[in-house]
Amino acid sequence: MMTFIFADLRRFWSGALAVVVLIALSVALSVTVTLQERAVRLGSARAAEKFDLLVGAAGSETQLALSAVFLQPAPLPLMDGAVLGRLANDPRVALAAPVGFGDSADGFPIVGTTTSLISALSPNLSQGAHFSRLGEAVVGSDVALSPGAQIKPMHGTAETGGETHTAIAYTVTGRMTPTGTAWDRAILVPIRAVWQLHGMHGEEHHDHENEEAGSHDAGKKDHGHEHEHGHVDADAPLDEHFDAQSPGVPAILVKPKTVADAYRLRQEYRTGATLGVFPAEVLTRLYATLGDARSLLLAIALGTQAIVIAAIALVTIMHVGTRWRQIGALRALGTPVRSIIVLVWGELFLLFVAGIASGITFGYAAASAISARLTASTAVRLPVEFAPDDLWLAAGFLAVAAAVSIVPALAALRSSPAAALRA
Repeated sequence: MMTFIFADLRRFWSGALAVVVLIALSVALSVTVTLQERAVRLGSARAAEKFDLLVGAAGSETQLALSAVFLQPAPLPLMDGAVLGRLANDPRVALAAPVGFGDSADGFPIVGTTTSLISALSPNLSQGAHFSRLGEAVVGSDVALSPGAQIKPMHGTAETGGETHTAIAYTVTGRMTPTGTAWDRAILVPIRAVWQLHGMHGEEHHDHENEEAGSHDAGKKDHGHEHEHGHVDADAPLDEHFDAQSPGVPAILVKPKTVADAYRLRQEYRTGATLGVFPAEVLTRLYATLGDARSLLLAIALGTQAIVIAAIALVTIMHVGTRWRQIGALRALGTPVRSIIVLVWGELFLLFVAGIASGITFGYAAASAISARLTASTAVRLPVEFAPDDLWLAAGFLAVAAAVSIVPALAALRSSPAAALRA
């Protein structure tokens, strides 16, 4: 039977190939949507798991998380430096790391922070050592700079028309191991270097420097001249002690000692001036939106598949109609009815199986390509992987294929043996 089926498919190979391609494309759309949505959820969750609590100025929770965790460009207001001093000396806090944005180099964001955050992200450096002076820097694993390289910071980015700072050139001292987060594409420098470079020396400068060392759109020019407010002593020793007189920062990454401390701290810093958020909660809300988009895309994909299946079934019925003499002759020669049904059903079902298998392969390849492109631009690793639930999806495809394939098989029984012999 299989020999006959394969021989018949070779005879009509062009039509069979067209059917397989149509099925493969419709299935690939569903697979791509499913795998890509899962990759974004898994990748972003793994990227945010290193950050327990975020504290920033009152505003958008989503924007705070996207900017501080994923380093997405956006203006963030500064909060009073006293907040950093309180958190840094709070007995419930294991880590309170400030982050300051605004500068870049060679397309990579420069982030002012502390060695404690670097240790939290990358317990062991792959090269070199932590910075110990204001003129030193540690780079992420995706930054193509080796220890000893010089970095000339640019105010903002080249895209926003930023200009190069002349007050300092950082020297790379180390490289982090891969973290699978956006910080793999970051250049980390001492926060005090960022403050001094932008003329921030205390709380009296907070409002004036709101867009100088805390926001990603600091590449904008002010009154038509370059922002160059401070001088940095590159050889000055590192000072990571913070108090009430510390300059303002857009965000503080906090690692509480216990879960209970995390909830208490979040509540304490949800005031009119500050905002405490769990990045995981922000991502959960984003996932809900992403899930709605996924459901819409899947509905479109399933609708497309229904149209494709209906068209294939119709074409197959018409194809069977053109072969009524052959089928009628087989019945006249004594071929059992079940064999005729299996023959016609088997041909179409085999095409469906080939199309579904090709669609799953194409969908996986497309999702992998999309994830690779996103990872290259964001450094967030987006794992494309199948889950046990996907077996039910594949089983559903096969069940529908088996059911649809029976329709042309039953239509084949309408061929009259006597009419076929007289023709």
